[in-house]
Amino acid sequence: MSDNHTDDPGTTSTSNATPDGGTTSPAPVITGAETSLTGPTLGRPFALVTGASSGIGLELAGQLADEGHDLLVTAEDDALTIAADGLRGRGADVLEVRADLRTREGVDAVWEAATGTGRSLDVVALNAGIGLGGPFLETDVEEEMSIVDLNIVANIRLAKLVLRSMVARGSGKVLVTSSIASQMPGTYQSVYNASKSFLQSFTEALQEELEDSGVTLTLLMPGPTDTNFFARARMLATTVGRGSKDDPLVVAKQGLQALRDGKAKIVAGSLMTKAQGVANTVLPDRVKAKAHRKMAEEKSD
Repeated sequence: MSDNHTDDPGTTSTSNATPDGGTTSPAPVITGAETSLTGPTLGRPFALVTGASSGIGLELAGQLADEGHDLLVTAEDDALTIAADGLRGRGADVLEVRADLRTREGVDAVWEAATGTGRSLDVVALNAGIGLGGPFLETDVEEEMSIVDLNIVANIRLAKLVLRSMVARGSGKVLVTSSIASQMPGTYQSVYNASKSFLQSFTEALQEELEDSGVTLTLLMPGPTDTNFFARARMLATTVGRGSKDDPLVVAKQGLQALRDGKAKIVAGSLMTKAQGVANTVLPDRVKAKAHRKMAEEKSD
């Protein structure tokens, strides 16, 4: 299937214009540092969730809050404040960081906020991501580079910081939101699917490298999920955009259960999504590319 996923990019088009006609990302904004996140916390675990303003990311954060975690949540859009308030209502102390993870400054702001609490991260959900539909020859290259910057580069930067810290103390769990799109050539979603294939290979390599470290990584692989992803990717006029979608709460619950169990990966969602995941392991790439075209090509009717 085409694209899961995250929905909550952790980035929106809220950049500021510069005098030379370019754009800069808004400065990171940190809220909630006055909570008991800073200092001793009676042993409550601490989790970081990226792309936490809506969709799968918000559901991951909500489940972690219900399990007794305090949270650092990040995204770039205004909805993060509403999401963080809701999470506080579920009993968590919440530090919210509005930052553009497409930039090094945004990643650094998130990490500095995390380390500034004086607490170790027990769980990290690298969930933020964006997509874009359309023929490669017609799509905007700058939008595609934003996909690369968020889905790939930001995850490399954050993973480097998070994993060094976790390995140094010998414990921690990381959930990486990939997609069943990672298993398919992404006809009319070429850059998005390729970015998810990167995350798949990247995470599996790290699983092997860190096998005896006490740190585990789990790949979360949703199918089409009922989030804002398809609207943001301009895919509402496609078969997959119009079709049935999985519940992001179900996806989040299955992903976190797999994380707790130390599983390497999970195709999360409905039975149909799980069946598609199995089929993707045996179908030839050429067949999958044609199937993806039928799902992701814009329909005129």
